[in-house]
Amino acid sequence: MKSRRITVGDRAWTVRVDGPESRHSVLLLPDAGDAVDVYDQVCARLHTSDLRTIAVESVADLDPAGVHAILDELGVPWVNVAGRGAGATLAWQVCAGGFGRFISLVVADRGHPAVPAADGTVVDPNCRPVEVAATVLVTKNLARSVADSSGRYVYGEFRVVEIDVDNVATEADHELATEIVLRTSLW
Repeated sequence: MKSRRITVGDRAWTVRVDGPESRHSVLLLPDAGDAVDVYDQVCARLHTSDLRTIAVESVADLDPAGVHAILDELGVPWVNVAGRGAGATLAWQVCAGGFGRFISLVVADRGHPAVPAADGTVVDPNCRPVEVAATVLVTKNLARSVADSSGRYVYGEFRVVEIDVDNVATEADHELATEIVLRTSLW
């Protein structure tokens, strides 16, 4: 994959962009501490489905404004979003609110930030609902009840899929890629 450094003001992020030149792109947000190549197998599968991928190498210091800046710099007008762990939290936040730039959402390991986690903590009580179709992947790191409760914050078609793994990106890349492809299809 081709790495590219995106600098906006005093902030910089490295992204890996690859796949066919297509109107259809997928933004992949990793968990904190994930290796830079965590999504390589997922990307390879997405490329065979005619999807361009934009994999952020790290979500450290990345916020919704930074995601918009990355997409602006790459000239991507709209995108499907997928993330796991901390990347999933950021994915929820970036897709929250206004409809338009984000087409769909696939998240693993995290419910909507306004929903209490299994331990009762709420990450972002002010996070608005998303207005896109969304899929939550329930892994060993997410209680089904948290995923189900996230549905009230989705103003679009909502699915919950259970996958019995710790890291969906490395242990079930085929299932993650399938869920992303399903969300990118308009049928």
